[in-house]
Amino acid sequence: MRRVLVTGGAGFIGSALVRELLLDPETHVIDVDKLTYAASLESLAELDGEPRHLLERADICDAAAIAHILETHRPDAIVHLAAESHVDRSIDGPGDFVRTNVVGTFTLLAEALRYYRAGDDALRARFRFHHVSTDEVFGSLGDEGRFHETTAYDPRSPYSATKASSDHLVRAWHHTYGLPVVLTNCSNNYGPRQFPEKLIPLVIIKALLGESLPVYGKGTNVRDWLHVEDHARALAVVLARGTPGRSYNIGGDAERQNLDVVHAICDALDGLVAPLPQGPRRQLVTYVTDRPGHDHRYAMDATRIRDELGWTPRETFDTGLRKTVEWYLSHRGWWQRIRAGAYQGERLGLTGASRAP
Repeated sequence: MRRVLVTGGAGFIGSALVRELLLDPETHVIDVDKLTYAASLESLAELDGEPRHLLERADICDAAAIAHILETHRPDAIVHLAAESHVDRSIDGPGDFVRTNVVGTFTLLAEALRYYRAGDDALRARFRFHHVSTDEVFGSLGDEGRFHETTAYDPRSPYSATKASSDHLVRAWHHTYGLPVVLTNCSNNYGPRQFPEKLIPLVIIKALLGESLPVYGKGTNVRDWLHVEDHARALAVVLARGTPGRSYNIGGDAERQNLDVVHAICDALDGLVAPLPQGPRRQLVTYVTDRPGHDHRYAMDATRIRDELGWTPRETFDTGLRKTVEWYLSHRGWWQRIRAGAYQGERLGLTGASRAP
């Protein structure tokens, strides 16, 4: 039996990983989540009654709580996904990002090291601390090239700066203290159950409702899109077979300009639901003031994880996007509850003036 502790397991990527890990009947998952606005217990509803899944509500900044969870459940590995993740929110409130992404990662590392050192030889031989990060730590690309694992860090937003800080802490705990770590840096995720502040679910919902579709700047910023279930498979592979001290880029090999993504969503909806009275949904596009410091392009070279660990994405952008649109259409209650409470689709991160941390 293998016990894996997943931080942020009620979130978008975290819940996908929990479901992926539990496909193995010999794996038990301890899900540690603070249950902030972006978490959803509905994302884990299919696991109700599953004895191999246990949810612990805790803040990763709470050292005593983390120490208690580690001692109680004795995990063989930690996969660290808990993070504040929306760039626009980091512009409005960077203090929350520093606390969770930097202080929280430090706290988790300190308690993980204490737990690892106190373990027996068998635990220390199998233990891994898997830190999940982002391509945004590498900065912005021009029209050519891709990010490699050796690309120098150049974060541009409060969000990416805090994730870069956490990456450096994880590497330091490996080199200084001998904690067996692996790191992954992924491209933009999309898929079912994503909180609708992010581009793809936001546009799906707004386009379905006939609302204006805000496109930042000219819509020419480029992202490499990765389906969340492909990402979850990659994380499971790295956890199982990744080399301690090594990092792995995870990308979907699906670069698209933001405007092209919006148009693809509009076209998919026009083919799946009744047309709007005003005509094709592409007409809903409205160009708005760009995000402060908006990175031009991200693209990932995922050669290492392909060649060393045998992972490749199963979904193309076209197949993954259609499945995603269909999920939001068939799960209207899920996002309608969010729209009625935590988030109504408003613009975030425009003022550039941060509130107090």
